[in-house]
Amino acid sequence: MRNWKRLGAEILESLWPPVAALALTFLISSAIILAIGENPLAIFALLFREGLASVDGFARVLNDATPLIFTGLSVSYAFRAGLFNIGGEGQLYMGAFFAALVPLLLPGLPAILALPLAVLAAATGGAAWGAIPGYLRARFGVHEVINTIMMNFIALGLTGYLVVHHLKEAGQMIPHTYEIGESYQLHPFAHSKLGLAMGLDSANPLGPSFLLALLVAVIVFIVFRRSVEGYRLRVSGLNPVAAHYGGIRTGALTVRAMAVSGALAGLVGVHEVLLYRHRFLDNFSSGLGFLGIAVALMGRNHPFGVVLAALLFGFLNTGALEIDIFTEVPRELVVVMQALVIVLVLAMSESATRRKRRRGKGAVT
Repeated sequence: MRNWKRLGAEILESLWPPVAALALTFLISSAIILAIGENPLAIFALLFREGLASVDGFARVLNDATPLIFTGLSVSYAFRAGLFNIGGEGQLYMGAFFAALVPLLLPGLPAILALPLAVLAAATGGAAWGAIPGYLRARFGVHEVINTIMMNFIALGLTGYLVVHHLKEAGQMIPHTYEIGESYQLHPFAHSKLGLAMGLDSANPLGPSFLLALLVAVIVFIVFRRSVEGYRLRVSGLNPVAAHYGGIRTGALTVRAMAVSGALAGLVGVHEVLLYRHRFLDNFSSGLGFLGIAVALMGRNHPFGVVLAALLFGFLNTGALEIDIFTEVPRELVVVMQALVIVLVLAMSESATRRKRRRGKGAVT
């Protein structure tokens, strides 16, 4: 009973900063909307109606949240080991490129082999790209923030060069690869009888990659809470010197953590290539890797918090287009709201942490 009470107190303590931040964000956004000359209640009603009032709209929210769950988990995993992975953008590009490259190299495989192989290729591409800055950090002490930022530029340049000069579909102006084979393709739920019965529009893009993202979140949670590796990550993240003298090989752990972090970001390739585009498109990402940092921070680096934060961002993104089309409020307001949420969550979380420390000191004295 006492454990349940303590768990409830922990959940409340974790939830109040984002909830309060959301309330403040809506208040500040209301002031901005009033200054533009629009009715805030009408704008928020449109936002909620588009994202939550229909099965089809909610499915679009889930679809928009899917790549952010992967990139948010990627940042959280590295952060658990005390590492700040800014390279999600490059890692997801490499994951998507590998996911498109394997079908081009091995066409004609049956789906039972092709799909797992393509998913593995996406994770491997991201892992390989993440392991490089991990090794540079462990071997030479080069800070991973600098490494991963530079690796982003290299990944974009390398994949762009390969697509434009070697893998571009003939006769196309847009730089993208050939379409992957049917056996490698995932299809939206809307194309199934179940999806149609649920009321999904035939153009709704939600597909199996969302279920994969949820499964990965559960696996990451189990790793964090129930595995020896999770314990090592936590100890190394809190105090790498103590972890080293405690017998943990922190160098190898750094490489592993960055590789797994890269693999999680690379799984965005499953969503983008196998489900959505069925090919690799040069420059396809609109900052998904960087948004993953915001999602992880808002989710407080907890796997389930990341899922909730990604859903919030998906909800805002889904409503942004409708706001832009049907009102005088620019869709950039949604970007402002996202930034406000992050800043306020960080400020309130830090405030809560300081209060907790003060209470602890007071109890001792």
